[in-house]
This record gives sequence, structure tokens and C-alpha cells, in this order.
Amino acid sequence: MKALSRQIKKAFDWKISKMDVMKVFYILTLLFSAGCVHSSVNRKNLDAKMRRKTEDVGEMTLRPPVAKKIPKEFREFGEIRNDPYFWLRDLKDPDTLAYLKAENAYTESSMKPMEALQKKLYEEIKGRVKESDVTEPARRDSYWYYTKTEKNKSYTIYYRKKDEKEAKEELLLDGNELSKDKKFFSLGAYKVSPNQEWLAYSTDFDGSEAFTFHFKNLKTGEIVQDPISNSSYGVAWANDNQTIYYLVRDSAQRPYRVFRHQIGSSPTNDVLLYEEKDEAFHLSIGKTLDKKFVVVVSGSSTSTEVLYLNADQPEDHLKVFAARKKDVEYSIDHSGDYFYIRTNEGAKNFMVMRAPEKHLERSAWREFIPHREKINIFDISCFAHWIVISTRENGLKKFTVVNLETMGSHDIEFPEPTYDVSEGSNLEFDSPYFRLEYSSLVSPTTIYDYDVVNRKLIAKKTEEVLGGYNPKKYLSERIWAKAEDGALIPISLVYKKGLKKDGTHPVFLEGYGAYGLSLDASFSSDRLSLMDRGFIYAIAHVRGGGDMGETWHDDGKMLKKKNSFTDFISAAEFLIAEKYTSSGLIVASGGSAGGLLMGGVLNLKSDFLKAAILDVPFVDLLNTISDPTLPLSVVEYEEWGNPMKAEDYFYMRSYSPYDNIGAKNYPNILALASLNDSRVSYWEATKWVAKLRSEKTDSHELFLKINMESGHSGFSDRYKAYDELAFKYAFILNLFELD
Repeated sequence: MKALSRQIKKAFDWKISKMDVMKVFYILTLLFSAGCVHSSVNRKNLDAKMRRKTEDVGEMTLRPPVAKKIPKEFREFGEIRNDPYFWLRDLKDPDTLAYLKAENAYTESSMKPMEALQKKLYEEIKGRVKESDVTEPARRDSYWYYTKTEKNKSYTIYYRKKDEKEAKEELLLDGNELSKDKKFFSLGAYKVSPNQEWLAYSTDFDGSEAFTFHFKNLKTGEIVQDPISNSSYGVAWANDNQTIYYLVRDSAQRPYRVFRHQIGSSPTNDVLLYEEKDEAFHLSIGKTLDKKFVVVVSGSSTSTEVLYLNADQPEDHLKVFAARKKDVEYSIDHSGDYFYIRTNEGAKNFMVMRAPEKHLERSAWREFIPHREKINIFDISCFAHWIVISTRENGLKKFTVVNLETMGSHDIEFPEPTYDVSEGSNLEFDSPYFRLEYSSLVSPTTIYDYDVVNRKLIAKKTEEVLGGYNPKKYLSERIWAKAEDGALIPISLVYKKGLKKDGTHPVFLEGYGAYGLSLDASFSSDRLSLMDRGFIYAIAHVRGGGDMGETWHDDGKMLKKKNSFTDFISAAEFLIAEKYTSSGLIVASGGSAGGLLMGGVLNLKSDFLKAAILDVPFVDLLNTISDPTLPLSVVEYEEWGNPMKAEDYFYMRSYSPYDNIGAKNYPNILALASLNDSRVSYWEATKWVAKLRSEKTDSHELFLKINMESGHSGFSDRYKAYDELAFKYAFILNLFELD
């Protein structure tokens, strides 16, 4: 394998020996170059030839497909911008699908020598997973709810059992049955009615995230007819157990309407309760844990407005909790006779206010948890006797428990220097326990029930990693790199103990840096396939994310977005300076908005990289945000800027990954996209790769893999997801001549 890898490395082109395959590919390449590929090209025949076993009948170089160029001019603020690959947005054009298939065929053929390594990695990844497993049950009234996975079955199975001796297990939903004869399956909503006799659930069979609602009678097993289509995530039950509230998407796939539905009635009779007409806002829906209120949140990137109704009065209309204000975000929860409000009004990192249920005017709000400059409050969860405040301090998540009777508070303590913790499945309002999920870069996920009164963590279930994993063999760290402007960038990393800082170790460096979201230091057994081969796994917590509070987000968005790129570069250079690794031994990785981070870094400075992997990358920033008909474009103005404004336009133009590809060297690159992705369209990665091929001056590998059967999250089938991860790792390890 290593000898073959070395031969492949000598040039970008590798050689195969099937003359008829090469003739087809060579002709196809010429046709793409001339811009005259038509639907008459028999793609099925081509695919069959590409898969046919080769014979030694001669040698010809396999070359990547070359996309035709069709001038497409945009005139903005006195500038003419040309996009010669704009045509790839049109799936009705037969040339588009032909080109996508040609890219996949080229990638598949080029990766053919790595098939054995990919299979080996697949077995490693799958071999660490307990394929037949059951989650820790969560109690709700008289039932315990849990899920199972079974060996050789791709999807989750949903169960419950009554809290009685010798109670029989009840099957609620089987993802494997629902997905029969489907290439993709995703479960969106999954909500049991208050009396636990009905189940509302929604399904997506192509990855577009356009869900269809169904209703199941849990007593009879009957599925009610007249499903509701084009819905979004989320659903809430009224307390009559017959009324549900759901969301519908507009043409830009934005959740913008709330409807009320009666079980058993036709969806054509559903009542529209609210329509969000501002295209910068989108809706989400839920219900307070005490079951008293249905809550609808209309939010943009910088402001929110909450609407609510009494769940005991299904015919009620939604009322505004507090009118929206520019740059003011808030959320609500409820316990006893009070609403608890998390808000950033006059509090950059948020504070918690409390208001009597019968006096919600702003003047009646009183401070409950004050604003603190270095502690970001990102969530609140109300229970009968206490509230859990979710915070982030110095980049690490924390939980603070507040007793509603004594008003005393304490933090839940965690032992490791870098970790991830999140709220678990808490289904009961009046409970002595708070369920949470904890993991770190070395510690597999453990489900804990926190005994609030005795302040004790009770371990309920720890993720089982097969194959003899021993966390004591690995070491995690949290280190800090200095950015160009002096900001300290946290880096979480993990590696096998005994590693010497001699600059010889390859690094897999991940980043995201957008929307105030964070890449937390959680556990993944997949990474062992890299670490056991000498890799260091690292996360650069760059600005634009929410790792260090709201200011951290602000300093990496809009007219400060380039900080994300320079932070990532500073993190990589720090790892090199500290001799964790050396220039040319780093693989950078990012997905979605993290793909934009990768694209920006590649254009700005990439000589320290061996390779970059971009998953469903948001790389065609300017074209996408300039088109209000595309999903989420207008919603994104407050994150990236409004290209209708000159200052924003020229700043976005200066770093947009697609628009700034230049005639220079780039590292080895693997880009992955999904045909049915409703968040980042397939053509972003496709255009980006096509332009890179035309402009770059190096002979490094450049592959595009398009998943033709899924959406933004990739494969829904867990075994296919393992295989795709093995594909990525095979690409990486081959570059380092490791197997």
C-alpha cells in the first residue's frame, strides 16, 4: 500500500490501464472543456465502465473533469464580477447532472487504490461501536422512554415501558421500518401527547428537511391519515391531547407560519395562528416543561420576539410576550407563578429576569441572575423547585443550580481541563434529579442524574467503546495561541500519552467560528483511527463562535469576519512553534460555515497545510447572500453582512472563498457536498472546486464527492456514515503514507 501511495504522490494524475474507460473519460473531458456535454452522454454506461474490472491493455493518464465556462456578469457598486460557473446551479440543465456524476466518477476512480485502507478503517470505526445498544431510560409520569439500536440495522428504534413490575415493552416507532425502500430517512419531530396516548412525529425521505407530520394512536397502533406536508422541525401539544401546533416553511424554506391542527381533521381546515413576514426572522416552537404554555420564538441573528398561549386553552390566540427590539434577544421559561426571562437588554452576556405571570409588562421584571462580564448565560431550564442556568466561562460550559425556595445557588463541578457537557433528557417538571450528558476528548459520554439536594452526580450509563479502549492511554490539553491582535485563542487537543514535542506528528485541526456556536471538546471513538496512528486531534476555538461569550462571536462576524481566518492560522502556527507538529503536517477540517473558514484560510495562507477537508462548505458567500430567493439568505445578513450595502459588499467580496481563488498553490483538498442540501446548496462546493481546478498552480489532489441521496447532515444510515468517515480518513492517511 505504501509503495503504491508513493507512486501516486509523484504526480496529481494516477494511471490506470483500461483503454476503453480512458477513451470515454478523455472524450468527456474534452467535451466539458468545449462546453458541449449534452444529455446524450450515456452516464449509466460510463458509470458501469468506471466500475468494471480493469485489464492491462495500456496506459493513459486519468484527468479530472473540466467544467465549461459560461460568462455571467454581476454589476454591483461600479464593479463587474464574472461567475463563469453560475450555470451549475441549474439541475434542469442536463450538463449539470452529467458534470456532478463525472466528478464523482473521477473521485471514485482516483480513490480506488485506497479501497483496502478505507475498508480497514470502516471495520475499525464500526468495531468500536456497540451496534446493539439501548439508551438510558428517561421517566415521564408513569412511563420510561428509551431507544435501541440493533446490529446490522441502520436506524434508531423507539420504545417505552410502563413503570410497573413485569410491564411489557411497547414499540412506538421503528426507523428501519419507516425507511424501507428509501435512500434517506430522518426523523424530525417526536412528541408524545400529555396523556401519553398519541405520538406526533415527522419524516424526511430526501434530506431536504421538508418534513411530513404523522399521528399515531399509541393505544391502537393506528396511523391517522391526512399527513401534513412541508413542515419544519418542532411541534407542541395542547393539553386537550387533540390539538397540535406546527410550523410551515415558505419558498425560501424558512419556517414562517404557525398552524393549529385537530387530530383526525383535514389539514385544509387548520387554523393559521401567526405569520412572520420579516424575512430576516424564522420561527421555532416548543412547550414549557410544566406543560402550561406553548411558546413560539421568532428570531433573527440579533433579536427575538416570543409569542405564547395557555396550553389549557387550545383555541387561544398567540400573544406577544415582549415586543421585538433591535439588537435585543430574549427567551422565556416558566415555574410556579413566574416567568423567567433570559435577556441581553443592557447585558451583553445576558442576565436572567423574573416576572409575575399576571404582570408581564417590562416595568414588572426584576433581576434574578445579574449580568457578569466574563460569564455568558446561554440557556435556562425551569423545574418545580429549582432552575438550572447554563453558562460558559473561560470557554467551558457550566451548570448553576438555583433553589427557588432559598434562592441559594451552587455549580455542578466537573474534573477535566477541557470537556463538553449538555442537558440530557429531562421529561419531568417535579423531579429531584437533573439529567446531563458529560464527555471529554478522552472520556466517553456518560449520562448522569444530578441529585440536586445532595449535590451528587450519579452515573447511569457510560458509552461503551469496544476494542479495549483505555482513556488512561490518552492525554487532553487546553492551550492558548496569541492572535495577530493579541487575543488569546483556546485550542483543545488530545493525543496518545508519551508523545514527544519534536515536530514530527501530524495534526488534524478542526474549526467552525460562526453564529456564536461552539465546537466543544466532546468524545468521539472515530478519532482513535487517527490518534493510534500518531495524529494529534485539535480544535481551534476561533472568533465567530460562542466559545468565549458574545463578544467572541461579535469579533468574528460581519466586518470582523477575517479574525476567524487569522485566528485559525495563529492556532496552527502556535502548534508548529510549540513543536507539536511542523509545517506541512497539518490537515485542516471544517463543515458548513466551518467550510467558509477553511476556504478563507486556504486563500489567505495555506503553506502550512498538508490537506484540507471541507464538508458541505459554505464557500460561495457573495452569490448566495446576494440572492434573497435562496434558503436562509436574508436571515444571514446579521451574521455576514448585507451585500446591498457598499461597505458590507466590499468586505464580503474581499474574503468570499469562491471569489478570491487565485493563481497559486493550494494543499491537497477533499470537498464533500449533498445534492438535497437545503442549507448549503450542492453547487457551492461544485463551483468552488471547478474554479480551483482552473486557477490553482499546484499538482496536489483535488477531489469532490457529492452525496446524491442526502442533505446537510450527510448520510442518515449509520453504516453509510461510518463508510464516508472511513473514506475521509483514507484520503488523509494515504497522503502521509500511513495504513
